[in-house]
Amino acid sequence: MSLRRVVPNITCSRLDESRKFYTDFLGFHVAMDLGWIVTLVSPSNSTAQISLVRGEPSEPVNQNITVSIEVADVDELHARAVASAYNITYPLTTEQWGVRRFHVTDPNGVTLNVMSHRNENTA
Repeated sequence: MSLRRVVPNITCSRLDESRKFYTDFLGFHVAMDLGWIVTLVSPSNSTAQISLVRGEPSEPVNQNITVSIEVADVDELHARAVASAYNITYPLTTEQWGVRRFHVTDPNGVTLNVMSHRNENTA
């Protein structure tokens, strides 16, 4: 299995102000903005990233999803999670914005967003 990047997800009730803080103060650039999520990237290291997620930490959709992990083959990792009977809280899904992903909960109750960018090997 190949890990490509690990991105912390910060839930923000003040997303616009947070974006300004990370871009103006730390020099991140906006790599993706879908309105509800903004991914910021370092101009000198493309794997150094932070995602800002609009919402309140108490909202069920954002609760405990603090890390996104990009892997080379999300289907393989999903099959391993199923075979190991790990708690999958969001099914393997190809999203309209170009990623294939699922959510799995670790033993501490932290939900991981495990994903790959779509390519010719994924549906």
